[in-house]
Amino acid sequence: MTSLLTTAAPPALLRRTAPAAVSAVALVAMLAVCASLQPGVLTVPGLTLVLSATVPLVIAAQAQMMLMSVGDIDLGIGNFVGLVTVVTATLLVDSPGTGALVLLGLVAAYAVLGALIHLRRVPSLIATLGASFVWLGLGLFILPTPGGSTPQWLATFGSWQPAGFPAPVLPILLVAALVWLLSSRSSVGVRVRALGSNPVALQRAGLRPLTARVVAYAAAGALGVLAGLVLASQTGGGDISSAASYTLITVAAVILGGGSFAGGTAVPWGVAIGGVALGLVSVVLSLLDVPSNMQSAVQGGIVLAVLAGRVVVGKVLR
Repeated sequence: MTSLLTTAAPPALLRRTAPAAVSAVALVAMLAVCASLQPGVLTVPGLTLVLSATVPLVIAAQAQMMLMSVGDIDLGIGNFVGLVTVVTATLLVDSPGTGALVLLGLVAAYAVLGALIHLRRVPSLIATLGASFVWLGLGLFILPTPGGSTPQWLATFGSWQPAGFPAPVLPILLVAALVWLLSSRSSVGVRVRALGSNPVALQRAGLRPLTARVVAYAAAGALGVLAGLVLASQTGGGDISSAASYTLITVAAVILGGGSFAGGTAVPWGVAIGGVALGLVSVVLSLLDVPSNMQSAVQGGIVLAVLAGRVVVGKVLR
């Protein structure tokens, strides 16, 4: 079973990675536009500045990919990441032990949510939407208004500036590599993808679909916590609404990176490229002096254009 699921024919591999190539072309194009408008962008400090905001987004997109691999969609990832920033800026500072336990509890809560979805056959859209209100309520209860501060060790990480390369590149690569090892090079990843693509075959192989879904949700929760920690290190405080836009952007990043709403596919490197590309859209629009009230519309148009490119490439490769 494992060998069959992990072995992909070259044409299938090409079809799965082609969308990431389209996103990579879009990413290079946006960097080229940024460099033409502001040549300093291609320096180490310039790349650090424009890529910093994409790091928590990319990590959150990896969390979304884990759930989309089993055929689910998380509508609460934005509020979840915001809640982590709140816990980080309050409990993790005032009582590090309690804060760490709360963060572990949030990961466990995600795993329990996955179990409830599977056992009660609740649509993931409904369950995660309901959970998003729980995350929002908890965040407002702990910190009604944005504020607080981050632990010194986290602030040090947020201000880390190596001389030889852009600092944001390292966590993006490390997280993508870790998720790739988990999703594509481990038996756990095989089971998760099998649950999304062929749950009947998974059961016939003697493997438990419940375990696969719980693992996927636990991994998504852990990545969501990591995204919140990184975001808090950049903002220097907590804000429940700081990642509200992540929910839909992460779904777009997964699709741009080669994922599917049907599940069964996980392309961590493509998701990383898609997340960075989407994060750079706002930078490009700002450099082009696009009015703020028009940026959302233009950003949506750019995403649609990249998705159209993916559709064209997919049809060519069939």
